[in-house]
Amino acid sequence: MAVEVGAKVPGKVTGITNFGAFVDLGEGQTGLVHISEVSNSYVKDIHDVLTVGDTVTVKVMSMKDGKIGLSIRKAEDQPQSAPPKRSAAPQHRPSNHQQKPNDFHAHSKAPAKDDFDSLMSGFLKESEDRLTSLRRNTEGKRGGRGGRRS
Repeated sequence: MAVEVGAKVPGKVTGITNFGAFVDLGEGQTGLVHISEVSNSYVKDIHDVLTVGDTVTVKVMSMKDGKIGLSIRKAEDQPQSAPPKRSAAPQHRPSNHQQKPNDFHAHSKAPAKDDFDSLMSGFLKESEDRLTSLRRNTEGKRGGRGGRRS
């Protein structure tokens, strides 16, 4: 059975590194599951999730120059649900704040494509304001401990 991109195949973990795990797919073929493809949640130490000798089901993601890229998290059956909604950045504003049409945080839903320019200009303006405020607040604090001495 030849391994094809997109196929889900069983395999056995043969080695673990700090960046992923090597999986034997049979027929003398070995692929790599990158640490980012091991689980849907963040994995700090791959040894917490996998050990050598584990039997896993993997999905073949790529095949290039004899190297096989695998994914465990994409091989798992995902429930058919809506994609997670991304929330807008937290709003820290007084209640009497008037929202402008090009205000970066004014849109709680996904913007239309023609609205991207206005979102970007609002974001850049807000970012510049924050940087200016930050610079103003840190200027007097430079110079080390105790300030100047006579």
